[in-house]
Amino acid sequence: MQPKDQDFLNQLTFESLTKENWGKFVQLFGERGACGNCWCMWPRLRRHDFQEGKENEGNKLAMKDLVWGGKPTGILGFYEDLPIAWCAFAPREDYLKLEKSRVHKRIDDKHVWSIPCFFVDKKFRRLGVSLQLLKGVIEYARKKNRNH
Repeated sequence: MQPKDQDFLNQLTFESLTKENWGKFVQLFGERGACGNCWCMWPRLRRHDFQEGKENEGNKLAMKDLVWGGKPTGILGFYEDLPIAWCAFAPREDYLKLEKSRVHKRIDDKHVWSIPCFFVDKKFRRLGVSLQLLKGVIEYARKKNRNH
């Protein structure tokens, strides 16, 4: 399925990843877990644990455990009920790679959320989906902030 015109960007919808839409996440990521069985776990794990998780669906199951545990993981982008995009975001401390990075080290002790990953179905790349996805994350965060 390909969008028929640029107006399709206005038709995109976004949902946080939950137990209820887990199947859509799996559908988007496919057999390869988006990229080499990553399942968006690379920024969350030590190198050894991540590499080990590439076998026997370890990274996929680790992400599933986060979702079933109610942890924030990210949002899915949909076009006509088809999952076409993903953006990982959660509190910075959930991303071990960021917390231990010398390049991306903290500049203060404020509670912040980080966005380490975007994934867009290749049929929908270069069409502005990533920007809409980022706007969806911002709107989601604003709503969450108002509710707390």
